[in-house]
Amino acid sequence: MKSATVLILLALLSAQGPAPAKHDINYVVGPADILRVTVFNEPQLSGHFRIENDGTFNYPFLGRVKVDGLTVAAVASVLKEGLAEGYLRDPQITVEVVEFRSQSVFVMGEVRTPGKYVLSGSVTLLDALAQAGSTTPAAGADVQILHPTQQTSNAPTFPGQGDAEIEHVSLREIEDGKLSRNVTIRDGDTIFVPKADRFYVIGMVRNAGSYALERNMTVLQAISTAGGISERGSNRRLKIVRIVKNKRKEIDARPTDIVQPGDTIVVPQRLL
Repeated sequence: MKSATVLILLALLSAQGPAPAKHDINYVVGPADILRVTVFNEPQLSGHFRIENDGTFNYPFLGRVKVDGLTVAAVASVLKEGLAEGYLRDPQITVEVVEFRSQSVFVMGEVRTPGKYVLSGSVTLLDALAQAGSTTPAAGADVQILHPTQQTSNAPTFPGQGDAEIEHVSLREIEDGKLSRNVTIRDGDTIFVPKADRFYVIGMVRNAGSYALERNMTVLQAISTAGGISERGSNRRLKIVRIVKNKRKEIDARPTDIVQPGDTIVVPQRLL
């Protein structure tokens, strides 16, 4: 069952339209971004600086500073280290992005309107999913974010195709309050939402049927997803029917066993 909390968040974000620009120290800067640098008690070193196409900007004393691909926090650290080398003693610096460049993000797989989206500002995973109309009922909870090693905005990158760094994020973790997993999306990233693997629960449960499998789901959690054991059922003599090398295999199951894709969990009737 898909997380109600995540669905509500996605619906709200989708209704709000494109994500607004916002201050985020983890935002990765690049060409056309405009930075506001503030050095405490040093107005001549403070001001607005546009990052040029080569990923640099010209800064007093330091000359051309290469910042393309750095986070806002990292840019502040680079400037602080540079000014501390013979110019200022313990400089206090803040950096903000006051004007964001457009970013191309691909949202593919089990979303309602897959495709390329041009967004601005600091874009999170939920922001991007909301722009694609949220996930479909067939979507899995584990999302893959592909960061291409060679920047391109012309086509999405799919798992197993091209050279990309893959980051896995569980929507269930976000629902459980782990908001740090609502990660920032970079320019050129592809968000891929795979179709959920399925498992089956039959026998003495309240709602027998097929369900989406979540990562590291146990037999007990799978039975709970099916509404739990009915009054006539028993938590003893649980079985898993699994296809192994094209052969049907029946396995004695414990509540803590991990369910695999395609498993059928059999809950027996309680002995009188």
